[in-house]
Amino acid sequence: MAKRFFDIIISAPLLLFFLPILSVVWVLGFFYLGRPVFFQQERPGLGGKAFRILKFRTMRQGLDAQGQPLPDAQRMTAYGRILRVSSLDELPELWNVLVGEMSLVGPRPLLMEYLPLYSKVEARRHEVRPGITGWSQVKGRNALDWDQRLKLDVWYVDNRSFALDIKILFLTFFTVLKGSGVSQKGHVTMEKFKGHSS
Repeated sequence: MAKRFFDIIISAPLLLFFLPILSVVWVLGFFYLGRPVFFQQERPGLGGKAFRILKFRTMRQGLDAQGQPLPDAQRMTAYGRILRVSSLDELPELWNVLVGEMSLVGPRPLLMEYLPLYSKVEARRHEVRPGITGWSQVKGRNALDWDQRLKLDVWYVDNRSFALDIKILFLTFFTVLKGSGVSQKGHVTMEKFKGHSS
């Protein structure tokens, strides 16, 4: 309850504070990428329950001859890269925090298709609300491999505290300033998670 209260009293003022920036990014997104400006996708939240994450779109829409989305590398734009490096694309997630679907701090919400691929230990990352930032984000972000990232997520679940959340928020500020770990080598973001045998 204390964590939820903290999320509300921080996310509401932040939404108001960032409103001018949100407005500018919305206009630029409309100009560079067109509609829709926002990217919405089902992601697993607390207990693996699906919710719709809200972000600014960073990729152009494009399909191949079979009607499937083109690879991320072909759809990513220079404008989108700026949003990702600066983490401005994540600002709309403050709304997800305010309504209780996410937390300011927690394991990042990944893809619904990954749910059956986690080991029992890895699946424990869903014992808490997903976060805008988290322990794995400040320890390397997308530059980490999947084993490292998921272990850090579970470590956070086992060691979470108010003090740790404050530390993560503090470290996030410097991580964003450095623009580090936005992508894995050879990928626009990260390679897809393929699961483990145990």
